[in-house]
Amino acid sequence: MTTLTLTRLTSSIGAEVHGVDGPHMANDRDLAQAILAALEANGVLVFRGLDLDPEDQVAFCRQLGEVDCSASHHPVRGIFRVTLDERKNSNAAYLHATFHWHIDGCTPEADEAPQMATMLSAVAVADAGGQTEFASTYAAYDDLGEDEKARVDPLRAVYSLEASQRLVTRHPTDDQLARWRARRTSEFPVVWTHRDGRRSLVIGASCDHVVGLAPDESRALLDDLLARATRPERVYRHEWSVGDTVMWDNRGVLHRVMPYGATSPREMLRTTILGDEPIQ
Repeated sequence: MTTLTLTRLTSSIGAEVHGVDGPHMANDRDLAQAILAALEANGVLVFRGLDLDPEDQVAFCRQLGEVDCSASHHPVRGIFRVTLDERKNSNAAYLHATFHWHIDGCTPEADEAPQMATMLSAVAVADAGGQTEFASTYAAYDDLGEDEKARVDPLRAVYSLEASQRLVTRHPTDDQLARWRARRTSEFPVVWTHRDGRRSLVIGASCDHVVGLAPDESRALLDDLLARATRPERVYRHEWSVGDTVMWDNRGVLHRVMPYGATSPREMLRTTILGDEPIQ
């Protein structure tokens, strides 16, 4: 069995992986499974200076599951170009919402499960800002008191694209509202009970309100849960260098990008591994 050399990055989330290279990752199934196990144990894995080729990035991710090829904005299928440059990404305007804490896949178009994991590699970095922060929603749930768990365990919430976009555009036009509302809303448990028995919180930018609570009470609860999950001592912030690759377990990790300018050269190549575990 392949053994990885890891260095923990914080007490609650993140580990740096040492001694692997891109071609090896792309072609060694035992190594891929060891990386997956490390990801599930640590939430975030950092590969500094990996200089991963886009083809190898997709090949590695395919060993772990189905890769999202729905919208590439890049010559390599399975690579999504993350940039605010609209010449390279026609959906760049929506990326401003990623400046807020979120979990990918909480506003599905149909009944698809949230993404399992994401791999992101740095092609160019921002002159200022652009770091990516991560916080464990597994640890956030585990940190609740027993009375708090009893309160949140039965709760359900509504998630929407509009909720996340209103954080960016507080006074939308009728056309913007129509585009946001074209994406259906979804209702999920606030506490996700996973197949392995672990529990995590489903919170963040797309969480609009808790079903059955008054608006003020709902907002106060959601804001409190998010603030506690993302206290500075619980967060890993990655300072990007060109060639770095970071991977996170989207099922139990919140993430956000620190704001950077619209003309910034920052460019990341993202590969998403689709999920098969519904929020329940």
